[in-house]
Amino acid sequence: MALKEIVEQTVAGLGYDLVETERSAGGLLRITIDFLWESTPAGTEVEQFITVEDCEKVTRQLLFALEVDGVDYKRLEVSSPGIDRPLRHEKDFERFVGQEIDVTLKAPIGAAAAGQVNATRKKFRGTLERTQVDAGESGVAPGWQIVWSDAPAVKPGQRVSKKRLPAPVQALGFTLDELKEARLAPIVSFKGRGAKAGTESNLD
Repeated sequence: MALKEIVEQTVAGLGYDLVETERSAGGLLRITIDFLWESTPAGTEVEQFITVEDCEKVTRQLLFALEVDGVDYKRLEVSSPGIDRPLRHEKDFERFVGQEIDVTLKAPIGAAAAGQVNATRKKFRGTLERTQVDAGESGVAPGWQIVWSDAPAVKPGQRVSKKRLPAPVQALGFTLDELKEARLAPIVSFKGRGAKAGTESNLD
């Protein structure tokens, strides 16, 4: 059985979601887990965080499963996703709608789609939103976009002139196949990520 399949089955069997499996130098096998997520009505979500006890439970079971299958590794590390959690699957994007994310495209957006954005640009930061895309004869299909503004961040206590025109809000639609990488933007807030959901910025 392949390594990823062993890990995925073990993690899922304990009621967790496998976020990432990485092999690093020196024989380190790093496993990242999170709680399973189900879509719920807006306002009823309860944010859960992986604890040390969760990691220890998964570690014990993985040590046994990897030994049974004879997987070669030197050290096992099980951890939570952190504030820059990778987004890999459709359900990840559904889970974090309204959150600030960083995306890197496989290819530049190109002159045809550039508008006010550099045509060679591949990295963006913005608020994740659902959208709809033209699916031809099938009508429309669900899609994704990030929305941002290039307005400079306002520092605490700074006065903003009422005469200053606001920077235009921009949007970039994408499919998961077009992404090289997507992660939650590493925003630190003592009020939780939700408090930052309306913040918009960009990466050059």
